[in-house]
Amino acid sequence: MGMSDYYKDLRDKIGNQLIFMPSVAGIIRNDEDHILFGRKHREELWGLVAGAIELGESPAEAMIREAKEETGLDIIPERIIGVYGGEERRYTYTNGHQVEYLTIVFECSVTSGKLDQENDEMAELVFYPEAQLPPTAVKYPRHIFMKAKGERAHFEVNRE
Repeated sequence: MGMSDYYKDLRDKIGNQLIFMPSVAGIIRNDEDHILFGRKHREELWGLVAGAIELGESPAEAMIREAKEETGLDIIPERIIGVYGGEERRYTYTNGHQVEYLTIVFECSVTSGKLDQENDEMAELVFYPEAQLPPTAVKYPRHIFMKAKGERAHFEVNRE
């Protein structure tokens, strides 16, 4: 889908200036427990299946929508792995748009669909094993990629 009308209107008003963006990201695994990463068109680094939460949309709804748009897969967000924000989650897109993400990371399961290897949103989609993760544009703590049993949720606190 690309950028929503809400973010287009906002960008028309403030240009490339840094904006705060609530977002979601998913740890989506295949049958071998490898994690799905995507590389967007005109981008070198990889990322989780992710995107902005739109007005009127719950985080879980945003995760379901983003997974369908970016991968062709139907997923269910099973649980929240962590919530991450702060300066380390800042990113500048190739078009100059600056964002600081507040990201809710979900563990997701695939319910149906076929992986759309190349689409309007992604140039490449690849499942990587935990031990061989690709370099990512937005940094996440390593532990979110480790398969865990039971409930878990992580957050970071800067204790300077």
